[in-house]
Amino acid sequence: MNQLQTPSRLLSVVRTILRPLVHLLLRYQVTFPVLMPILKQLYVDVAEQDFPIDGKKQTESRLSLLTGIHRKDVKRLRQEAAEHIEAPASVSLGGQMVAYWLSTPGYHKKGKPQPLLRQSQTPGDISFETLVETVGRQDIRPRAVLDEWLRLGVVRVIKQNDSDDKIELCNEAFIPRDGEDEKLFYFGRNLSDHIKTSSHNLLPDSEPRLERSVYYGSLSAEAVDELHHFYREQSMELLKKVNEKARELKQNSPGDYRMNAGVYYCQERNEENNEH
Repeated sequence: MNQLQTPSRLLSVVRTILRPLVHLLLRYQVTFPVLMPILKQLYVDVAEQDFPIDGKKQTESRLSLLTGIHRKDVKRLRQEAAEHIEAPASVSLGGQMVAYWLSTPGYHKKGKPQPLLRQSQTPGDISFETLVETVGRQDIRPRAVLDEWLRLGVVRVIKQNDSDDKIELCNEAFIPRDGEDEKLFYFGRNLSDHIKTSSHNLLPDSEPRLERSVYYGSLSAEAVDELHHFYREQSMELLKKVNEKARELKQNSPGDYRMNAGVYYCQERNEENNEH
């Protein structure tokens, strides 16, 4: 496939990729006129940052040639700072605490997170209070974290008869049920990283990165529900092991790289009869 054939075939695939995104945008009443300035800004930003010529300064004329956007618009867009969305505080701290809970001796049993006493009985013992103070470095109160996690549906309180309450992790990964900011953050990061990996694998002579899936059609509704349950259990066990290994390597081999490994499961009614 040569460079003249690639764009038209790529656009056909991009149409498929964009369809669920457009569906989401319309569901949130984001119209095309609202989206168009964002696309223009992205085209200019990506062209400027990712497609330089060694030893030459990026000019409005070249960026206009690359993007097809008028040179006057290019000049204006280069002067406007694109909005950068930071991760919500509950995501960055919450993800670290859940990772600690799932991988630190005493906090889990064979990879299964154990319910934690809400308050410490002795300094440094196994408890939710110690967890927050250890990971958060005492910069945030355990009660504030508990209230936020209860709001998001990440944990629940187990009432005790003759002892302190216990805190149980509801999700074996930090996936809030009710926090929109947190959900949007993960939505953006995970889909962006998946597209980066898929795009990398399209490049000629590139070392392929892991991207695999299992596809079957002609299944009953009961069958896909059973497969969903089976896949959820198996993938969570794998992610726990990856989390434990990543924490170990972060301590023993720190650096300036990041990684993101995830799983997904999709099911819908269709008319395809082929199985791959």
